[in-house]
Amino acid sequence: MPAAGAVRIEDPSASKPQIIHTSWAVPMSQFPDARFILSANAPAQFLPDRGSEVAVAGRSNAGKSSAINVIVNRRQFARTSKTPGRTQLVNFFELRPDQRLVDLPGYGFARVSDKVRDHWGRLLQEYFESRESLAGLLLVVDIRRRLTAFDEQMLTFAESVSLPVHLLLTKADKLKRGQAATAHLEVARALTDRVSVQLFSALNRKGVDEAREVLNRFLGEMKPPRPVANNRG
Repeated sequence: MPAAGAVRIEDPSASKPQIIHTSWAVPMSQFPDARFILSANAPAQFLPDRGSEVAVAGRSNAGKSSAINVIVNRRQFARTSKTPGRTQLVNFFELRPDQRLVDLPGYGFARVSDKVRDHWGRLLQEYFESRESLAGLLLVVDIRRRLTAFDEQMLTFAESVSLPVHLLLTKADKLKRGQAATAHLEVARALTDRVSVQLFSALNRKGVDEAREVLNRFLGEMKPPRPVANNRG
């Protein structure tokens, strides 16, 4: 296990990488063999639908890539960028054999055409509706922006297939403790029991262990088969 010391955190919203001097030891990754597999721009390019996978979605500039990197505990595992909306494909990563993390396109601040946005919408809908191996969704939301139309769309997709959702209120370090606690309570109340909600910061690693536990729980759960439509008259 590495000794405590300086940790370099890539934050796309910052002007330069920030160095955090910690008083704790940074643990080794629980996913030492994690690797990128492929990017898909159409459903036909998705990986074979077996095992289990957890999707990660978030509006552009919500800190999705930074969250993935600290949860997996691998620098630059998911690439961060100062240009919002760089994740434009469905990116499949293997964490363990037959266990995957899937980084979904995010938009909002992304400067793309309406045609591209429409394509993303259809791609995401097909992903949620077709993947039998999809076991859960980590939804990344900037705590300062609260829920947006994009986030509500992701919740709708998840609800349509009875998919469990865990929401990360990212960039909690940007607010004072009381403000962050109030935001957490307001979002949790608004969503009632639809999803679980937590505070999260990639910068100071707040909530990382909790998020990782949820990821592992989702990956370990067997999703019941979806009901087959009865076409008999």
